[in-house]
Amino acid sequence: MNTLKRALLRLIAILMLLLALVYATDYISVRFGIPGNRDSYGTVSVRAMYVIHEKNGKVEYQFATPQAETCVHSLFPHFGYSPCWYLNRHTETRIDI
Repeated sequence: MNTLKRALLRLIAILMLLLALVYATDYISVRFGIPGNRDSYGTVSVRAMYVIHEKNGKVEYQFATPQAETCVHSLFPHFGYSPCWYLNRHTETRIDI
């Protein structure tokens, strides 16, 4: 039992180190523009959908004009921007009022 617990802890530690290495590599790629022939930032057109809850229990939907939102070409969010792969799949944002 003790060796199984030790092996499980070692596996968890290795996975955590691997995840930290992938995140650090992703950060360095965005920060320093590696590889040099691609942009670190992009834009995606995102449309807001306002969900208005009325007093009578009905719900009204209003759509705003699409806005260009800045994103990063990476696996993880960096510098306060979402990854472009995520924004391309979520082009509508829902705002409850």
